[in-house]
Amino acid sequence: MRWTVPSTSFSGREAAAGGVTPGYQAEFEPAMRAALAEAIRAVSPRAEVPVGAVVLDRAATIIGRAHNMREADADPTAHAEIVAIRQAAREIGGWRLAGCTLVATLEPCTMCAGAIIAARMERLVYGAPDPGAGAAGSLWDVLRDRRLGHRVEVIGGVLAGECGALLRDFFAQRRPERA
Repeated sequence: MRWTVPSTSFSGREAAAGGVTPGYQAEFEPAMRAALAEAIRAVSPRAEVPVGAVVLDRAATIIGRAHNMREADADPTAHAEIVAIRQAAREIGGWRLAGCTLVATLEPCTMCAGAIIAARMERLVYGAPDPGAGAAGSLWDVLRDRRLGHRVEVIGGVLAGECGALLRDFFAQRRPERA
């Protein structure tokens, strides 16, 4: 699939502060819907936390897609973002994903933010914020830390309601099982 990904003159801080226009965010909705489809795949039958991610190349073609695989792979690093980044790197034949965009249904954790920086990705687009572990502005702001050699444009809140509802529903269904 291919989408037109707009360029922006907004800095990461302006984007986080709401400087991104709704029209600009809307440009990423089709890619977020692809990430949501991945997240839904995680729920059944493995009962993975429903997080999905896609990687877009410069032409806005999906070159990596994944959902959480921690339970299925017995791998604590198998977050959707990491799996999608690995797939994208294999697709292009190298670890540098310069010009690429990661679209994830949940704000990435510090591990995933580190992978985004290590891959030299240009942009992160996420749906729901993660106030407990988010590393793109909610709890930490790893992706825009000036001490690091690479900073990433961050656009949050794309289809946040749908992304958040999927997670809330998943955890609401699991709570009775813990009792």
